[in-house]
Order: sequence, then structure tokens, then C-alpha cells
Amino acid sequence: MLTTTVSIKGMHCASCAASLEKVFEKVPGVESVAVNFATEKGQLTSSSPLDLATIKKAAQSIGYDIYDDSAASADPETAARQKELADKKIKIISGGILAVILMVLSFKDMLGILPELSLRTVLLISFVLATPVQFWVGGEYITSAVKAFKHRLANMDTLISTGTLAAYLYSTVATFFPSLFESAGLKPEIYFETAAIIIVLIMLGKFLELRAKGQASEAIKKLLGLAAKTARVKRGKEFVEVAISEVRVGDVILVKPGEKIPVDGVILTGESAIDESMVTGESLPVEKKKGDSVIGSTINRSGSFQFKATKIGADMVLSQIVKLVGEAQGSKAPIQRLADLISGYFVPVVLVIAVVTFTTWFVLYPAPSLTAALVAAVTVLIIACPCALGLATPTAVMVGTGKGAEHGILIKDAQALELLHKVKAVILDKTGTLTKGKPEVTNVIMAAKTKWKESELVRLAASAESHSEHPLGQAVVNYAKEKQLKISTPKSFKSITGAGIKASINRVEVVVSSPKYALDFDGPDADLTAIIERLQGQGKTVLVVILNRETTGLIAVADTLKENSVEAVGALKKLGLKVYMLTGDNQRTAQAIAKLAGIDYVLAEVLPEDKAREVKKLQAVLKEQKQLVAMVGDGINDAPALAAADVGIAMGAGTDIAMESASVVLMNSNLDSIPAAIKLSRSTLRIIKENLFWAFAYNTILIPVAAGILYPFFQILLSPILASAAMAFSSVSVVANSLRLKKFKFD
Repeated sequence: MLTTTVSIKGMHCASCAASLEKVFEKVPGVESVAVNFATEKGQLTSSSPLDLATIKKAAQSIGYDIYDDSAASADPETAARQKELADKKIKIISGGILAVILMVLSFKDMLGILPELSLRTVLLISFVLATPVQFWVGGEYITSAVKAFKHRLANMDTLISTGTLAAYLYSTVATFFPSLFESAGLKPEIYFETAAIIIVLIMLGKFLELRAKGQASEAIKKLLGLAAKTARVKRGKEFVEVAISEVRVGDVILVKPGEKIPVDGVILTGESAIDESMVTGESLPVEKKKGDSVIGSTINRSGSFQFKATKIGADMVLSQIVKLVGEAQGSKAPIQRLADLISGYFVPVVLVIAVVTFTTWFVLYPAPSLTAALVAAVTVLIIACPCALGLATPTAVMVGTGKGAEHGILIKDAQALELLHKVKAVILDKTGTLTKGKPEVTNVIMAAKTKWKESELVRLAASAESHSEHPLGQAVVNYAKEKQLKISTPKSFKSITGAGIKASINRVEVVVSSPKYALDFDGPDADLTAIIERLQGQGKTVLVVILNRETTGLIAVADTLKENSVEAVGALKKLGLKVYMLTGDNQRTAQAIAKLAGIDYVLAEVLPEDKAREVKKLQAVLKEQKQLVAMVGDGINDAPALAAADVGIAMGAGTDIAMESASVVLMNSNLDSIPAAIKLSRSTLRIIKENLFWAFAYNTILIPVAAGILYPFFQILLSPILASAAMAFSSVSVVANSLRLKKFKFD
């Protein structure tokens, strides 16, 4: 399935999103649609590429417009938002001035000003001033409402235009045909200033809401702002500075201290410390040398180096991050379904309530009942805005996913962000996740009676292992290099399958073997045997070093825990989660490593192809308690398990397929990010629930008040002007509450 993402112009509420979804679903080839009001984006899923012109025509048919957002760039969106803000600002200022004049004219007798103006003159001036406010400042609402009506749809613009037009037209009739009212014994009332102030306040609310939404989505803008603009590329024998668009895969690029790395690549010559915080969230620079990969847009802090470009444009890590964050912010969380369902029926229900309100007031209220009925009905139409309901979930998702991306936690969709807070069990793959995934020498122990020195034992063992492909042998070689010991070339070398190796070095016969195979020589003494058992109990692999057929000492090798594994496991347990370790190691070794990490539950001797099955077994156990399982891994054999889990979490240093299979990616490969991601999810869901509560409470309480339910008891009747101010406040308050997530602390 293909996903086409488009940015939509002209949406004012969740009902607008619902209307667009209905129209887009009729576009040929579209399988499913999700339109997000907060991000102003639509995601259309299809089995074949969609025609953008057809999609655009469908949107325009009901009063909206779109522009292509297929590129991983927020620049068109930012430009459109800035233009819309500028247009609204001009209309707010112009409409505000006219509305103030209208207010002064309506209260001129009370204020004791302009006595020379007759009532007829005041009415005509009011009509002239109110008309541009109604049809220029508020014209977009009328246009949208008319187009929606043609498709038998209703949205927030329907409510606004119906309410304000009712007040405007009523006032117009009263201005030009006052006799119609006078003949019925009614005093002609005008509400030009009311309609004008309502439109200006609504426009002001949309302006503040649009600006706040821009702040909520600024994570992508920050990421895009990090991109390098130029690169120093080798052309012939010289390095020439070119635009980033001219860089090609395979180009050799020079980077000097303090410069941004223009694209992704691999270092050819030189060394440096690189600040990768924009991708990983880690503040400390990372040391890089020949053969290491570098990420475009990260900053070179120290030495100069040359590297070969491997990924450019949309294939770069930064572009992929921008794409992932954008898709996550445009996706819908399951908790939003209720709000969407209500928004779909909201406007028609409000229109019915307004009609009932008008009828009730007109029938029951004493003269002038027409005026009272009109005011009450207009107030209901104005205050009943589904904007807050539509913004409650997506704005929090926008800020939450953006905040995570700033700290190297990529949450790929809103569903994963919501599900994370329900996770009660976390399965950690051992190799590469809990451990470094690279065996290291942990102990060197000499036999009590040997005359050999420890340095000589390590040197000879490393020399023998220098021809071995085994990871344990490489660990010994790396240890010798760290100790700056000279490694010699073996005169002869023989690998003994399942047992070890045998080599001749400087006339010394060197055997590095398993404890079992060492018994074929003189075998370890009782003291060494006890030490071997103790080391194996700690989850370490023991190599016995035999020099000239004498058991000289032991080298213990282990895939050691990452520095922060113990702290991360402890943090997960404090959050009330059960932590499991998944490994192919035998039970004894697995238990030893789990004990070191502070893990109580172990899934040992699990073959790579059985990892997904273990995840499903645990899911089945927790399903009855409605608890979810998260799987954390990094290798290619973890991909099925990551996909099977309720939430798959991939370490960023892992393979591409593992990252594709996971719904959360930790770019920093830092285990501390797992509890941080869960806490971020919990905070986001708390904000969403607060938003939904207040959005529901706002409409549940104020619509009846606007209809006049309190009037018979307390003579309280809400003014249409106060209703428009309350409507604007409700939307802005929901966005402001979501922006609190920007202060979320990851430590």
C-alpha cells in the first residue's frame, strides 16, 4: 500500500477534517483516509499512485485547497502558515477598527456623543461599516459553509456563518424596512456590532490557534534548519565548495573543524569528535575514525577528515527522521476515535438545538420574542465549536513526538505513543541491547606454579588468535592491542573445531582452548578448575591458555553489559514494569547475566526463529489483564519479534530491517531512553485526557447555558459576544495545555 500525504489549507475544525475524509474516500483508488485537523495534513492510502490533481479538485469542491507534501520538507507548509497568519492579522486589525466604531455608534446616546447624528444616519453608517466585516473579514466562513452545503455537509463554518448572517440580515431588514417590525408592534433592533465583534473575535481565536499550532509542530522545522547548505567536494585534485544539491553518492568530501557534515557517509582518512546530539540527543561528542559512518548535518568538533558520500537527499538519516516525525504527527491515536465520532454528528445536532432554542424563545418569551429568540439561537451557534475537541489529541501528539525526536526517541505513529503507556512487560534482547554485542576480555588469571608472565601469556594467546575468525579470539587480540603488546605472526596455525586453536610462535607451542579440551593436555589444577566454574557462573566464557603443553593461565571473555544497562533496568522496574531478558545462551549463563543487570525474568536458549513465538506467548499471558508487551532489539533476527510485540522498540545502531519493523526507534541506542519513552507516553496521554475532558465539558456545559437553560431560574443569558470569546479561548487553551509537554524532562 502507498501513502500520499497532502497539506490542507482552510480547515477550521474537526468537522472540516470529517468532511474532507468523506470527500477523499470517493476519490478513485483511495483505500483509506486520515485527515488531521491539528497538523492540517491528510494521509491517503492506496494500492497504486494517486493523481494529485484529482485529490486537489476534491478538496476544492468543498472549500479547501491542498499542496503537495511528498518531499520531506516543511518549507511550503511554513510559508503557507505565515501567509495565512499575515492575512488574518490584516483582517483582524481592519475588522477590529470597524467593530469598535460600530460599538461606539450603538452606544452613542449612552456615551453622550455625536448628538447631531440621527437614528436613520447611524443605522445606514452601521450597515456600511458592518458589510465588509461580514463579507470580507468573515467571507471565508461563508464560502466554506456554502460549498459544504452543496455536498450536504456541515462544519464549524456553517455555525459561524449561519449565526452571524442571521444577526446581519435581521439588522439589515430592520435598517431598510423598519415598518415591517413597527406594524407588528415590535421595535426594530440592530445587531451589526454584535455580528462584527463575533467575526473579529473568532478570527482572532483562529489566529492565536494557528500560531500555537505552529509552535506545536516546530520540531520538524528545527530538524530541517539543521541541514547543511554546501559541501566541499573533491573535483579532480582539488576540493570545491558546491551546493548540497550537487553532491552525488560516491563523492569524496572534506570536512573541517566546526563545520556541518553535509551528507551521510563513511570516513576515508582522518579522525574527529562529532556532535551527533541533533540525531541521538546525546550531548557528548562521539570519536570517529577511518571506516566509521557519519551522519549528515551533525557537527564536526575537532579534526579534519575526508569521507565518501553514501546517502544523499531523501535517503539521509535526517530526511528519514523528518519523514518519520511528520508521519507520526499526522497519524491518529486510537483515543481520538471518540472525538472524531462526535465531531461527525456535532454540527447537525447543534443546528437542531439552535432551531429548538429559537422556537422555544419565540413561543414562550414575551415581546419582543423575535429579538430574544434570535439572540439565543445565534449564541448557541457561535459557542458550539468542535475545534477544541478536534485539537485535543493531535496537538498533544505533535508536541510529544517532536519532543521525543529532539532527544533521539523516534515514535513512528500516534498509536505507538498511546500504546506505550499501557506496556507492563518489556522484553530486552541480550546481545547488542543489554550488552555491547562485542565480547571483551574481563579476566586474566595465571596458574599458581607457572613461571610465565601475564603479559607474555596475553601476547602469545593474541598472536595465536590473530589468524582466527572467532569473536572470542578477536576479543583477545583487541585486549593485547590495548595493552600495547607486540603481536607476532604464527609459524603454523590450526583451528580445532569446537575446541580451540593451536599455533607455533617463536618456538612456543600455543594452545588456546575450551576447559574440556584442555583435559587432553595436563589439564587445569584444582584451583583453576574452581575459578573456571566461578567465572562460568558469572556468564563468562573461559579460554584455557596452554604454553608448551603446560596449563599456564585463563582468559575470561564476556559480552559485557552496557554502562547504563543496570540503571535502565532499575528505572523500568520503578515504573512498575516486569523486565524480561531474551537470549540464546544456556540457562546458567543467562541467569548470571540477568542477575548482573538486575533482571528477574529470563527467557533462555531461544533460537532466533523462536523469538517472535516467545513474545506471543507472553502476550497471551498478559492479554487477560489487558496489559501490553514491548520488545527491544537491534539485530536482523529481532525483526519478527519487534513486529509481533504490541510495541517494537529498535536500537538506532541496529539494522535497517529492525528499524522498519519497530514502531519506536532509539537513535542513541541508549537503554535509558526506554523508560524515558514510556514516561513521555504517559505524560502525553495525561495531557490528551485533560484536553478531551475540558473540550467535552466546555460544550456540555456552555451549549445549554447559551440556549438559556439558566434564564428561568437566575435570569442569566449568555451574550453572543461572550460566546465568541469563550469559543476562541477553548481552542487556544487546549493547544496551550499541549504545549506544556515541551517542558517534559527526560532525566
